[in-house]
Amino acid sequence: MIVIAGTIPIKPEAWEEAKKLAGRLEEATRKEPGCLMYTFHVDRAKPSTFFIFEEWESDAALAKHFQTEHMKEFMQLAPKLLAGAVSAKKYEVTSAAPLSV
Repeated sequence: MIVIAGTIPIKPEAWEEAKKLAGRLEEATRKEPGCLMYTFHVDRAKPSTFFIFEEWESDAALAKHFQTEHMKEFMQLAPKLLAGAVSAKKYEVTSAAPLSV
């Protein structure tokens, strides 16, 4: 499994537009083969920053994601909304199990 986690800083004046764009991307991406989880959340410590979390079945599924029309749209429109650099990490997970607390 592949996990992507990161932050996306948004210009405060572009926040409403960014939320709409992120919503469209999230909705379309969740329908992709190999997508296990794809979500944007607001970073409570930095209200104009998205936290993104993704889970993919494989590198191949993630690679196909970057070729979709909805991801191309996001990549084209995002630069005018960004307040800084996107920070993301890719994790290759060899096992996962429910957390028992």
